[in-house]
Amino acid sequence: MMNKQSALLLACSFSALFGFSGTTPAWAVDVPTSNLASSADRMQAARAAIASQEWLRAQIELRAALADAPELADAHNLLGYALRKQTPPDVNRALFHYRQALQIDPAHKGAHEYIGEAYLMLDRLDLARQHLQALEQLCQRPPCEERDDLRAAIAAHVNKAAAASTGAVRAP
Repeated sequence: MMNKQSALLLACSFSALFGFSGTTPAWAVDVPTSNLASSADRMQAARAAIASQEWLRAQIELRAALADAPELADAHNLLGYALRKQTPPDVNRALFHYRQALQIDPAHKGAHEYIGEAYLMLDRLDLARQHLQALEQLCQRPPCEERDDLRAAIAAHVNKAAAASTGAVRAP
């Protein structure tokens, strides 16, 4: 049977032998987080890339922002936008990210506008109009750029379809 002194001596021996002294081992390295880009920095870089129509760079920044903060509705919305605007557009992946943005924030006006525009690219006027109705509810008074832009995109789509079916061009 071991007494308290023997047990303490054994514990100290193990600590000394295996390095369990309660201090940080000399080989530990602290990585400063100040050198890492934050989600806000990534969003700012993505917006700059979008402004200069650098769709791939925007996608890289937005994916990095989402890796750090997957619940950023703005990042999903802008990633959908960059995917839709690239050549060729990836409308299906864009729709996924617009839906993610709206799942996170159902009142996200930008996502409603952009998903409506994406549906127009797929000739889904019915779904685009649903998002215009959502914007009508969200935008109770002017100005509301998102509502107005989607309304104009729908009108242009309808005029283009009508012109194509009749062979005539109508004024906007």
